[in-house]
Amino acid sequence: MLDLTTPRGRIIAAALRLAERRSWRDLTLADIADEAGIALVDLSHEFHAKTDILRAFVKAADDEVLRRAPKRNEDQSARDRIFDVVMTRFDVLAPYRVALKKIMWSVPFEPALVPTMLCSQHWMLEAAGIASDGLSGGVRVVGLGSVYARVFRIWLEDDDPGLARTMAALDRRLKRGEQALGRMDDICSAGRRLVCAVLPRGFRRPEERADTPRAADGPTYT
Repeated sequence: MLDLTTPRGRIIAAALRLAERRSWRDLTLADIADEAGIALVDLSHEFHAKTDILRAFVKAADDEVLRRAPKRNEDQSARDRIFDVVMTRFDVLAPYRVALKKIMWSVPFEPALVPTMLCSQHWMLEAAGIASDGLSGGVRVVGLGSVYARVFRIWLEDDDPGLARTMAALDRRLKRGEQALGRMDDICSAGRRLVCAVLPRGFRRPEERADTPRAADGPTYT
């Protein structure tokens, strides 16, 4: 997943190796440069903070998930498709689980990473063939982010090679999320209809100018 032929890849790998042995909070960029075998000035050309390194790692994981994601099967339910994609992500992250666990212990919440993590949810939804744009898509992204954050913590502690606890938790929370977000979709659809009712025709999108009512949104994960 990490290109160790590049300074960037070596820096990320070095940071994760150190995270397995030391507190992430106490690590310095100089420590990481030494572990990567590069000069600190060269590291400064790639990253300005440890958070930047974590962002780059998450992006590398996103890319690998998109490469490995199962081919979409339209016979599968949307929930099953997103289940497969999330489990693919855990497979991608497996070699780095010890480091990620130590980082979570050291820094349980990093606000600067929230946009990056939401971007990951966007790409996992797209890999599963689920729209992630617009108001409804934004609701899906946030909803999946909530599910993933909880299941990620379970995965970090799941020592079963078959990841039974992780899969059970993911399935359970996706079912709950589907129901909750389905209700939110209904609210979004009602809000659109209300806006269309009060806006002059010239301010509406072309598809909302028709005399016939717009069909309600489908299920949240489809």
